[in-house]
Amino acid sequence: MTLSDLIQEQSRKARIVEDCTKLIDQQVAAKGGISGFALKAAYGVVKGIDASYIAGAISRLLPEMLHALNPLWMEGIQAGNPVDHLVQQRSRTADAILAVTDARAKNANGIVRSSYGKLRQSVKGDVEAAIPGLAEILGKHL
Repeated sequence: MTLSDLIQEQSRKARIVEDCTKLIDQQVAAKGGISGFALKAAYGVVKGIDASYIAGAISRLLPEMLHALNPLWMEGIQAGNPVDHLVQQRSRTADAILAVTDARAKNANGIVRSSYGKLRQSVKGDVEAAIPGLAEILGKHL
């Protein structure tokens, strides 16, 4: 089974989106310092405008992200544990995810593209920090 097969069933996709939304909420809440304060403020604004925006964005990006992660997942199956493999290869895993968001940002409106561009340089470490949680979510639903 490929990762893309995970979301063919709508109820499973909804549970994955819910779990990923919680993961992002936790990652943002755990951020400290000035950059964490700015991230929390921006995240709060987005959620304040539309409480379902984050879940909706995850739902829209999920098919492309799973497709991008599938080669790493298959490597992990060959190695014996795909969840551990994603964690061990967290830099490559983060790069695969960010390639999807980078492509989307290029086609976004000016405000989104500009905001993404400002955060992009510092976000890889944040994505890498979330990989263990994401790998666990994927393993749980597969």
